Amino acid sequence: MNHTIVLKSNRDFRRAYRKGKSCATMTLVLYCRKNGAQQNRLGITTGTKVGKAVVRNRIRRRVRAIYRLHETELRAGYDLVIVARVRAADATYAQLEKDFLRLAKRMDLLTGETKA
Repeated sequence: MNHTIVLKSNRDFRRAYRKGKSCATMTLVLYCRKNGAQQNRLGITTGTKVGKAVVRNRIRRRVRAIYRLHETELRAGYDLVIVARVRAADATYAQLEKDFLRLAKRMDLLTGETKA
């Protein structure tokens, strides 16, 4: 993640939930809020309803990899919190990637420079 800082503090997550915009698909929810910096900050959450630790960690790894692949296509200066829903446990990598890109497009985070 070249241009991204990891969100770690509970305060930052709560601020994104409370003051940010949100958009959802069947597998993921994306919260987005401007942070006034030149880089994005990313937080990924998976609740215990999603599954046991192995399942939750696999989902986080997949979402992190998807973000890393498409990081250059996203606008800079946002706090992004991605919440995995229960259906993410059964979703394929391709489905998660499709849902992430759909959410980013709906939230107007894509710059239009897509990889071919």
